[in-house]
Amino acid sequence: MALAGSIAAGTGASRSTWLGVLCGAGAGAFWGLVFLAPELVRAFSPLELTIGRYACYGAMSAVLLVPRWKTVRAHMSRAAWIALVWLALAGNTVYFILLANAVHIGGIAMTSIIVGFLPVTVTVVGSRDHGAVPLAKLAPSLLLCAAGVLCIGWQAIAAPGETSLANRVIGLACAFGALASWSAFAIGNSRWLARLDAVSAHDWNLLLGVVTGLQSLVLIPVALWQADAVRTSSQWSSFLIVSLAVALLASIAGNALWNRMSRLLPLTLVGQMILFETLFALIYALIWEHRLPTLFEVAAFVLLITAVLTCLAAHRKPAAADDLVPLGEGGAH
Repeated sequence: MALAGSIAAGTGASRSTWLGVLCGAGAGAFWGLVFLAPELVRAFSPLELTIGRYACYGAMSAVLLVPRWKTVRAHMSRAAWIALVWLALAGNTVYFILLANAVHIGGIAMTSIIVGFLPVTVTVVGSRDHGAVPLAKLAPSLLLCAAGVLCIGWQAIAAPGETSLANRVIGLACAFGALASWSAFAIGNSRWLARLDAVSAHDWNLLLGVVTGLQSLVLIPVALWQADAVRTSSQWSSFLIVSLAVALLASIAGNALWNRMSRLLPLTLVGQMILFETLFALIYALIWEHRLPTLFEVAAFVLLITAVLTCLAAHRKPAAADDLVPLGEGGAH
């Protein structure tokens, strides 16, 4: 009976962890679609795509939030609203603009390598939290993660480039800016979700969407000033469809899954879940380009998946002596 109680207790923890991992994988699957968006609407600039995506995200969020607005607002403090503003900037508006410009100037390979270190930065910061898994136990997972990210962009980095040194520096700065911006978002968002028990992860995502949508409207004059091309009605139709699809799948569904995961997993494990976005982006790229993965890409798949599994193993806790209680004694529901 004691053994059965121990297994039951362990199974409950395992279910919570695996549910968090599945939510993280689902978020990565939706977020990976974002990398296809620029290819589908090449007639539009990264800034215009940013505005389209987040304006749709904001509008959808506002509609979904209306029925619960009074209840949600009652639980929102002034500090929480301020947090939403900077989280929307760090995780959505500023991050996406920096990322798009880094890709445009420095290329996908360089950007993916630098931004791909998000799991490392978030995990290192999370390891300083009270009760977190020590960094030494996470070192194998972090090294595997770094090796996997390097494999993804190695071939393109090794190829001769035509970009000038000045542009490389600017692209590098944008990529590091995107890395810092989303790292700040992942850490801050996770901690605010833990602090606001009365606000659901879904409602928090909708509030974030409304704030991001308002921020995107401020960028419209800049986009109009930069616009120098006339688009056809079919191009505008494609732009609207892609913006709506990315807003619904990546921003609404993907963010909701990410927030759910952030409440189920510790920050040291949350960081590793970002790897799923990299994996799915690579899968979608292979499908889009109608080709099989190269040797380096296969190595990246293996290394990144192993990194997640290694991180999960590092978070496993042995059953404490106090947990070895028969099912019929204390704690049974």
